[in-house]
Amino acid sequence: MQIASPANPRLKAIRALRQRHARERSGCFFIEGIRLVAEALQTGASIETLVVAPSLLRSDFARSLVAEAQAAGIPVLEVSEAAFASLSQKEGPQGLAAVVRQRWQHLERLHLAPGDYWVALHAAQDPGNIGTILRTADAAGARGLILLDQCADPYDPSAARASMGALFSQILIRASFADFCRWKERTGCFVVGTSGAAPTDYRSLRYSPPLVLLMGSEREGLSPEQQASCDALVSIAMVGRSDSLNLAVATALVLYEIFYQLRSPRGFSS
Repeated sequence: MQIASPANPRLKAIRALRQRHARERSGCFFIEGIRLVAEALQTGASIETLVVAPSLLRSDFARSLVAEAQAAGIPVLEVSEAAFASLSQKEGPQGLAAVVRQRWQHLERLHLAPGDYWVALHAAQDPGNIGTILRTADAAGARGLILLDQCADPYDPSAARASMGALFSQILIRASFADFCRWKERTGCFVVGTSGAAPTDYRSLRYSPPLVLLMGSEREGLSPEQQASCDALVSIAMVGRSDSLNLAVATALVLYEIFYQLRSPRGFSS
């Protein structure tokens, strides 16, 4: 039976997932769009419900995703265009969305393999930045993201959109900074941080995984205490009037330097 009314209780519960407290209470989040749903299916994410507006499906690929979900026994909720529009935050809804279960790993269970590198963010507040960092980390070969203290939610709709599906391939961990320091001492992991005052340019350091790239918040960067916890600090040169870079941009620069060094036969960037 197709749900036509936006006031339907099931749709109200899905709309509530726009709010962090509802996501944390339920352990689920909402995604929409063909690409995100395809990534969720292809990576084996735990999809609770597939939401479909048949009259909005325009591509054979989208229809094949619905058939794939049905064959896998995933519940399918069929809705009208108006009902789907009440859930959507996109211009030009594609008629395909899903409620997906969140997936977290515990820091104490994290064991680093020799070539692993991770990103840790302290108190990052912009979900769009977190989604962009997830996308970059996936592209640059990082294993996942460690969210320390009061970070924005990576399962926020804007983070999910910005991740372009990397949310499903990257491992997510949340912990306190104190727990991170204890884990670092126990594992002996090499931690690299960034600071505008660091004398070492980010391209001059030799990066030797396993390691964690620790980045501070958008406004404050790394505190003196957090800098002291790092084994190395690097800076990114700037010559204009700006005194800082966007968090996602700065993270991408250092991540790709790590990536390029590991691809180089000599272990250094050119």
